[in-house]
Amino acid sequence: MSFKKILLGFAAAASLLLWAPGCYYDKTVLIEEEETREISFSQDILPLFEASCSIAGCHNAGGVAPVLTADRAYDALIAGNYIDVDAPENSELYQWLTGKRSTPMPLSGPDPNINSKVLAWIKQGARDN
Repeated sequence: MSFKKILLGFAAAASLLLWAPGCYYDKTVLIEEEETREISFSQDILPLFEASCSIAGCHNAGGVAPVLTADRAYDALIAGNYIDVDAPENSELYQWLTGKRSTPMPLSGPDPNINSKVLAWIKQGARDN
């Protein structure tokens, strides 16, 4: 094989590498660390809802169900069947938070901190503590 053919082959291969579409990721994978400590609804979960969910136009009184204000969140989640203590990962609340239902909540995108605490709380029995 002549040097010219080798050079042309190398140039063709190099140009394909430059022009071939590259790999890209259209989603960020968020890894949640499992919470091992006891999670309190009033101390751990409600503050998350107050900061990210029960704001104007979202999950507040007169907004989108469930109402996640401090005085109504627990009852709304339990009565609305948003929690499944037998299969925590299948809980509707957790499904929404992780984007497995549709648009992830909060709208800013899945938050591993919120998700891990909510999942741990559900796994621990979803108590009103």
